[in-house]
Amino acid sequence: MTAPTTAPRQVLSRGDRVFSRTAIASGSMILVILAAVAIFLIVQSLPAFVATGDTASVLTTNFWAYVGPLVFGTVWAAVLALIIALPLSIGIALFISHYAPRRLSAVLGYIIDLLSAVPSVVYGLWGILVLAPAVRPLYVWLNENLGWIPLFGGTATGTGRTILTAAIVLAVMILPVMTAISREVFLQAPKLNEEAALALGATRWEMIRLSVLPFAKPGIISGAMLGLGRALGETMAVAMVLSASGVVSFKLLTADNPSTIAANIALTFPEAYGENVNVLIATGLILFIVTFLVNALARWIVSRQTARTGA
Repeated sequence: MTAPTTAPRQVLSRGDRVFSRTAIASGSMILVILAAVAIFLIVQSLPAFVATGDTASVLTTNFWAYVGPLVFGTVWAAVLALIIALPLSIGIALFISHYAPRRLSAVLGYIIDLLSAVPSVVYGLWGILVLAPAVRPLYVWLNENLGWIPLFGGTATGTGRTILTAAIVLAVMILPVMTAISREVFLQAPKLNEEAALALGATRWEMIRLSVLPFAKPGIISGAMLGLGRALGETMAVAMVLSASGVVSFKLLTADNPSTIAANIALTFPEAYGENVNVLIATGLILFIVTFLVNALARWIVSRQTARTGA
């Protein structure tokens, strides 16, 4: 009876060992930093959960009554931005990947990527000085002709600094990353499937609808959720553009607009003291949880779509 043979032990070179340990340490560092941020936010937020208007001047009654409108405004502005940016990003990505000539597509892709490098302060200045005055006539027209729709009801503001203007600025800010991801996913679609669809007599749009979009659906969702995450946490552009009053309202054209958590922290923190600081940190914890839940939902949706399409 022969003894079982054992596979020879693989000997890694020094470079492989260094690379492997560096990769493990880098991946572990992400978890350590995330845990440290979470612990800091939780510890600093504990006093805010029991604070009242007597101990923290930013509160009227309690913490939850204070943070509720901010959560609403954060989610509402981000969803509006996503609704505006998603169709545009898909259309631009399809034009670059399947319609534009090669030279033009390269230039457009480069320009789209450059938009990601523009600071948020610049977007905020553009929103105040250019966009807000430009959309005022449109807001008046929408209010006069479509005021029977609750979204366009109320009295249109004369400044143009509304939640819709902030959402448009956010849409422009998240457009580059969503477009870049969608473009790369569209370019990864199997060429054989595209050629087969064209060979069977499909038009270019039919080929895209039947071969490209089903394959790219997980990537589109990933890009949308990444853009939504950035919109949820955007600070300076929203703080500069939005004229907030801290209300809960779905109206898009009035002067009474909900604020966002990030913008409220940026505007209130310089003058905060005592338990007011804890309250603002606690709102940051709520934003951290909301962003985490959005990313977790995105991962779940992408995994389901990937398993369904086999992409």
